[in-house]
Amino acid sequence: MSRPHSVLRVAAAVELGSLAVLLANLATVHLPPVSSLVGPLHGCAYLVVVVAAARDTGCDLTGRALAWLPGIGGLLVLRRLARTRREKAASGSLG
Repeated sequence: MSRPHSVLRVAAAVELGSLAVLLANLATVHLPPVSSLVGPLHGCAYLVVVVAAARDTGCDLTGRALAWLPGIGGLLVLRRLARTRREKAASGSLG
């Protein structure tokens, strides 16, 4: 697995997890320290997902656009990259 995919995978997991923590905090006790700690972490993970998708040579325009979706964009990009990789492998084995 290439390095951009591993960076994208970690950033997507952190982005989704931090969003879940932020929403749970908002829905329950709304502790300001949790928001001030996890909010910037979520923002950084979001930016890493967008940049990693933009730099990935296997990511098409739709994948790069999906990266801009907060929370689930990184996971959608990873899913699209995996499907593209499977399709290329299948077409290569047939030819």
